[in-house]
Amino acid sequence: MESKKRKRGPEQSTENEVVTSKPTAVFQAKDGRNAQTPELQTLLAGQIARALAVFCVDEVVVFDDGPATQNAETHSAVSSTQEIERENNSYRGYTDPNYFLAHILSYLETPPNLRKDLFPLHPDFRLAGCLPSLDMPHHLRRQDWCQYREGVTKRDIPHRKGRRIWRVPPGHTYVETGLDTRVFVSAFIAPETRVTVKFKDEEEPKEIPGNELLAEAVTPSAPREEAGYYWGYSVRSAPCLSAVLTECPFDGGYDLTVGTSERGVPVSNLASTKKSKSKSIPYFAHMMIVFGGVAGLEVAVKADKELKGLGVKSPEALFDHWVNLCPGQGSRTIRTEEAIWLGLMGLRDVVLRKGKR
Repeated sequence: MESKKRKRGPEQSTENEVVTSKPTAVFQAKDGRNAQTPELQTLLAGQIARALAVFCVDEVVVFDDGPATQNAETHSAVSSTQEIERENNSYRGYTDPNYFLAHILSYLETPPNLRKDLFPLHPDFRLAGCLPSLDMPHHLRRQDWCQYREGVTKRDIPHRKGRRIWRVPPGHTYVETGLDTRVFVSAFIAPETRVTVKFKDEEEPKEIPGNELLAEAVTPSAPREEAGYYWGYSVRSAPCLSAVLTECPFDGGYDLTVGTSERGVPVSNLASTKKSKSKSIPYFAHMMIVFGGVAGLEVAVKADKELKGLGVKSPEALFDHWVNLCPGQGSRTIRTEEAIWLGLMGLRDVVLRKGKR
């Protein structure tokens, strides 16, 4: 299986080893001047998703750097079908670009064979054919075998041409995984729910009695923590910059935070193993990298009521490190989608050396 090459193994070098720490990319998408048409907005989201996949980012946070004027529900995670159905049937690229970006990122992270079940038809996806393939390890083909697999629960087993209708055994739930084999978990899970399943055998069984397999429903982090697979990213939305920190889903929060600005120290200072004026990088489990918009993170701090109440005036005070991703840049501005590639590449060595495995 192709994705097996990305699995952690004792014979692999450190550079190729999957890091089980949790890098998080945080950015805002409010300024529509960078992408004025649906075509450009869709392509921009695809470029960002490609960067997240290439650098094995585990969590993405899209935050609003302006005054909090929208309903809190708008900024909820958009990975579930129920939440998407509550949104009105209109294109969100202009009215709420933050939601649009999170919507597209969630769509691309989902295995292609599950998208039709988890994402109803929506105008945000009218140009989905222009989006790039992420081809992540959990985007498995029908003929691929992996001990872990993503699926969606079904009330009944779908009828296929030329086959009789199969019934779900009592006390079990049928999971559509894309395999020709019928997969069940010994628990009741609500229909149309995305679930990560784990099979008993690491290698593909030579014989499958009755063409049925019993699997175990596990947490989405299990493939990475147990077997070293990169298993995609989660998408979170935040109404302001402070919510990025206070609503962290990890126990203990982010233990290493990096803010980006043209006024920061060169990113090479952090990646260097030599002693420098920069603070030393500790070993970390959850690293957060924050990218601002065209006007920088200063605008987000000024618009954040929570930070204003705490007397925070400079975004530099919020982070462990304040870095410049491209010293001596030839353009007045660096676009967010460009900064993400620069930042994740510039900090790649830090992740490999200091990320806990």
